[in-house]
Amino acid sequence: MNELEKYLKSINWKKEQYFRWKFNLFYDKSKPEKTEEELMKKTEVRTMNSFYNWEKSSEYKALLNLYMDYRATQDFEEIYDLISQRAKEQGNEKDIKLFLQLKKEIKDNRKIVKEIFEKQDDDDEVEDDDLEI
Repeated sequence: MNELEKYLKSINWKKEQYFRWKFNLFYDKSKPEKTEEELMKKTEVRTMNSFYNWEKSSEYKALLNLYMDYRATQDFEEIYDLISQRAKEQGNEKDIKLFLQLKKEIKDNRKIVKEIFEKQDDDDEVEDDDLEI
């Protein structure tokens, strides 16, 4: 299980469903994507406002960073092949250095993600996000 899945399973299930819906992270890709109304019905909320407010939280931003890392990892092979080809044909070291720098920055941000989720338990007790359970 990758880190994104691990942390998604650790949060409120309604928030998990929203995050999966927003970034189309459901396993069964044969089913059509849900509409906002279908998501609201499934999560038993009357409006999307609590989800939109949650998008401003450090928890959401940490998950977003993990999602970007997940996507960067998926794209790594394609980007590597492109850069490798260009470097072989043109000797373009600038592209290689830029890619490695971006990858390093994403990895460094994972430390921040872990810190946020370690203190998440304390924040969950105090925060009222209007999500019905």
